[in-house]
Amino acid sequence: MTFSAASLRVVLEAHMPLAATGLVVAVSGGADSACLLTALTQLGPPPFRSLPLRAVHVDHGLQPAAADFRRACEELCRRLGVPLTVVAVAVELGDGESIEAAARDARYLGLARQLESGECLLTAHHAKDQAETVLLQMLRGAGLKGLSAMPLCRTWARGWHLRPLLHVAQRELREFCAAAGIAGVPDPMNLDIRFDRVYLREQLWPLIEKRWPGAAIALSRTAQHFADAQELLDQSAALAVQKLRDGAALSVTGLRALSVTERHNTLRYWIAAHGLTLPSAARLSEALRQIIAADADHLPAVVWGDHALRRYRDRLFLTVAIPPRVGDPREWPFASGDDLDLGPGLGTLQWSRQSGGLDPELLPDVLCVRQRRGGETLKANRRGRTRSVQHLCQAAGVLPWMRDALPLVYAGTELIAVGDLWQDARWRVAAGAAGFGCVWKDAPIVS
Repeated sequence: MTFSAASLRVVLEAHMPLAATGLVVAVSGGADSACLLTALTQLGPPPFRSLPLRAVHVDHGLQPAAADFRRACEELCRRLGVPLTVVAVAVELGDGESIEAAARDARYLGLARQLESGECLLTAHHAKDQAETVLLQMLRGAGLKGLSAMPLCRTWARGWHLRPLLHVAQRELREFCAAAGIAGVPDPMNLDIRFDRVYLREQLWPLIEKRWPGAAIALSRTAQHFADAQELLDQSAALAVQKLRDGAALSVTGLRALSVTERHNTLRYWIAAHGLTLPSAARLSEALRQIIAADADHLPAVVWGDHALRRYRDRLFLTVAIPPRVGDPREWPFASGDDLDLGPGLGTLQWSRQSGGLDPELLPDVLCVRQRRGGETLKANRRGRTRSVQHLCQAAGVLPWMRDALPLVYAGTELIAVGDLWQDARWRVAAGAAGFGCVWKDAPIVS
């Protein structure tokens, strides 16, 4: 037996964030998490024993054995003197989602809500779990990020998620359990071969391990090689994004100068950096094809899920799939000085004293705010001519898909302002005199 509290301590010293304020172990009622928690209570001297240690058990409520899992966790924590929190979660199946995925999502959501700022969640994934993940990802045609499987440590929720057993063989954990008198509760769902992971574990893995006894450790090591390669690709993409960044967008000319592989890598990194789910490889390729090949006056948009990639002129933007709109006309009392909430993602309009602003003597008590309908005109400069809002938007580079998000402010039938972008000169006080101007607070990016 090579796994021990001492070997666990070595891993924690190498990988646990120095800023961690406490350790939270996810216990399932099974042997692996019981083994991890037991070893943690044997760590000995600081800094680890000086960190608060507690356990959390997530009750999915999916099977009669759930009560047995909970009792096993309660008994283990009572024996070890570790505080335990039991969290009940509701598992909701989305369209086409497996019960495995839904239960995992619900479990991690429940754990995330329990994690305090700076705490480190520890889970008992071991080398065989990692090997199974690598094989399943291969069968799904995953890229390097997917083949990197589970990271040993990652920033997560309000702290970190650490898997300190990833390079430990399950056999070693079983030996530790036997020596410590630990007996976990078997999970009936781990025998149901309708689930991909169970099928792999029960039907295929015995054959693999019979031929290659060290397969779990070898595949776990392979996952680390993939992770190292992905890290290098991320570093390269981060440099590319830095060079290509143009405000909130990326330069299309800069993207065009990259090789096809570099474009894909850069775009994947940029999307992931926004915390979004990546489009499929085919969708991403189509997005790049349209973006690179489009003429300057075209507005290609490639949508996936709730987001889209859109090009305007020489800039590539990452946007929501359905851009916000101001919507139906609404009243905005000027006399009260109240702010006007424009709706989700659109911020608020406020009044502010402004030199050369709108003349309060000319403004009615109640104004009207609505979205663009087409054909609106405004005299933005005293010496300039009246121009269409469409022309003003084009000259200022206002993004076409955001033009219906512009709040148009009316006094009766007269357009007097467009957000805080333009005011009609005919409604303004003399230069240098005190007037009022619109302030568009928390405005979305419009140019």
